[in-house]
This record gives sequence, C-alpha cells and structure tokens, in this order.
Amino acid sequence: MTDIKAIAHQLADTVKQYRADYIEARLEESQTSHITYRGKELESTGKSTSRGGNVRALVKGGWGFVSFNNFEDLPAKVELAVRQAKLAASSESQLAPVEAVVDTVSSNLARNPVTVPLAEKKRLLDEYNDIIWRTPRLQTSIIGYGDSHKKVIFVNSPGSYIEQERADITLRLSAIAAEDGDIQQVGLSLGSRGNFNSIQGLHRQVEQMSKRAVELLSAPKIKGKEYTVVLDPVLAGVFVHEAFGHLSEADFVYENERLREIMVLGKEFGSKDLNIVDTATTPDLRGSYKYDDEGTPATKAYLIQEGRLVGRLHSRETAARMGEKPTGNARALNYSYPPIVRMTNTYIEPGTLSFDDIIGDIKEGVYARNWYGGMTSMEMFTFSAGEAWMIRNGKLAEMVRPVVLTGNVFTTLKNIDAIGNDLEMNQGGGCGKGGQSPLPVSNGSPHIRIRNCLVGGS
Repeated sequence: MTDIKAIAHQLADTVKQYRADYIEARLEESQTSHITYRGKELESTGKSTSRGGNVRALVKGGWGFVSFNNFEDLPAKVELAVRQAKLAASSESQLAPVEAVVDTVSSNLARNPVTVPLAEKKRLLDEYNDIIWRTPRLQTSIIGYGDSHKKVIFVNSPGSYIEQERADITLRLSAIAAEDGDIQQVGLSLGSRGNFNSIQGLHRQVEQMSKRAVELLSAPKIKGKEYTVVLDPVLAGVFVHEAFGHLSEADFVYENERLREIMVLGKEFGSKDLNIVDTATTPDLRGSYKYDDEGTPATKAYLIQEGRLVGRLHSRETAARMGEKPTGNARALNYSYPPIVRMTNTYIEPGTLSFDDIIGDIKEGVYARNWYGGMTSMEMFTFSAGEAWMIRNGKLAEMVRPVVLTGNVFTTLKNIDAIGNDLEMNQGGGCGKGGQSPLPVSNGSPHIRIRNCLVGGS
C-alpha cells in the first residue's frame, strides 16, 4: 500500500499545475472501533479502516468538489474539480487571505486508543453494564463506545502542506427505569482526545446514574411557571452551544437577513460579566486542533465580551464575504465532505461566585443539571434537563422530575445575573450540521443563574 505522505507530496505538486484561482486537497487515513450494548446483551462490536481524500477548486467564484476513496489517477480528480468549478463560475465566492504553512502536528498520544484490544474495552464496559443491572426496577440500558485515530494531510496551490493526527473517544451510558407506564432515564456522556484513561474508573458514577433513574420514578413534578433557575456546567454548556453558538456561525448569519439584523457587532446581549468564547487552541479538548480543514491556524474567538457581541466564527469564504478575519472554524467530518463553518470548544468564561453564593439568595428556584434533549429554532430554544432539584431559602431541597426550559436566547442571556467560578468542559456527544455528524466538539460553562426562566411542569 502506497504511503499517504508520498501521495500527498505528489498531489502538492499536481495542484499547482492547473489553472484555477485556488485548489486544495485533503488526504485521510483513519481507524475506528466501536462497542454497543442494549440492555444486558452485547449488540455489536467491530473495527474498521478507511483511506480517501478530496479536491476542492475555486474558479471565478465557483466551487468544484470531488471526493474519492482510492488514490489512483489523482491528476484526473484535480482536473474534474477544476472543470466543475468552471461550470459553477459565478464571481460570488472569494477567500480571505491566509499565509501558506508547512507543518506537522502529532497527536502526542502515548497509546492510540484504536490499538487497545477490543477484549480490554469490552471487559471495562461489561463491568459498567453489571453495575447498571444491579439496580432493581430498570427496564433497559444503553451503552455506546467509539474511538478513532485519524491522519489528515492538507495541501493547497499557494504551497501549504500540513500533516495532522488526532484521536477521539466517546462513551455514552443510559439507564432507563419504568413502573406502571412511567419511564425515567438518566445518562452519562464522556469523551476525550484519545485518552483511554478518561473512561476508566467510572464505577461509582455509573452506580449513581442507575439509582437516580429509579429515584426519579417517585420524584414529584414541578409546577410550571417562571423561576430563577441555576444551570450546572453541562446544561449551561449545551445552552451556549446550541442556542447561541450556532447563531454565531457566519454562514448562518450571512444567509439569513433577519439574523444579520439581530447579530450586529457591538450590540449588547448581556451583563459586563458575560464572556462567551469559541477556541480550538486549548490543549486536550475534543474540538481542539492547530489548523482547520482549510489550513487556517486556530484562534481564540470572543463571541461576546463584557456583554457585547464582538465576533463570529468564520471560514475563509465567509470572512471574505463579511469583510472580517478568518477564525479557523472551517471543519469537515471526513474526506467525503467540504469544510463548513463549525464550532470547536465553546464556553462561558468563569466569574467569581461560588455555588453557595449563586443559590444563597434564592427563595424558591430550580437547580437543573445535565441534559436529556432539546431543539432550537432561530433564537427560540427548548431544552430538557436530565435532573432537577428545588432550591428553597438558599439551599438545595427535594429532587423533582426533569424539567423543560423554554425561552428566547437573547432574553435569556440578558437574564443571566450570576456566573460561577467553576468552569467545566463537557466532552461527551458531538455536533451536527449540514449532514455532517457527529463532529467532535466540547462545550462548557461555570454554574450560571438565570432570572425569569420559563420552566415547564404540571
């Protein structure tokens, strides 16, 4: 099998030989493995490898894109992308300038997770499944484990040549309890940049998750109305990603006239304590990298700073269209797709308050933790918390059924009146957009307090 590096060097020379405004290519080798359980039974397990790549060409504002899963006759694939671009020529698309880069970025992994024997992974998951099923009154459970190791080489006609390696691990566990037609579920979701140790030693957390699912069967329902609500770092992180982060992706803003009127740089969206960031530069987070899939260096992009909208997330194309700077947020799930604007690691920066400070003056409120699901539509959102407790006279009180939070993201941002000092990043799950899912990301926040938040209940 021909070495991918040798092929990439040939391709780097090839893309310079065609007449186009710009040509880029990505070659990719990946290994993956997975294990899934449904209930007490092992449902599936396996390993796979893949090799492929793509070529993208820009001619007079029109794009051509060709993906392939073999490395034969690459000049013909480049030629086809250029021909497609000429047919699509429209003078609409341009690219913001980015300097050519030659670099090699290793994953710095002591142990590639894909090389950990499947039997070793299965032994660990068997232990977790056994713990789950020690809990009575469970109806079923779900465990899903996946890992990958990927090498990507990027070349373009201006002379960039970038090798990057990355590894990824995800683990999702759910315990589902049932009684008299009532069903309650609690989940645990984790991930890492390929560190298998991150999913070991979770035995106590798995036990607590399973018992809580059963406890929810006897928990009371909350009365639906507006409350002061405190979100834990997981739920607050999901809120900032889903409800606000997607609205900061510049392709979404550029293509939506109403959103352009709302997302005006300099506009006030919250208190001076509110700072929201997206960055791929933080080491060891699932959304981190040195260069995006257009060869643009990663940046730390403030979206909201001291309460005001100060930035958004860009590819080279959206940056040129909006007269702003690229932020290194062009990402593709794999070689089958062209890069589009995506988040990386999105979070609310920490403040100065402790958790006790945040709940201390709440006479009656709700503490919402974890997340179960949700949806957004422009600036409106609905999120289901995974767990919830009442707050009474500044103290956590009884556990209640999981609650549903509904509102307008911009009103909610303005209603954040307390930000904790305990930032945590959630690395479970992934992001979906444009048919590309699940893309590795992380999101996070400290505990935050929101006034006048609508909580659904009985």
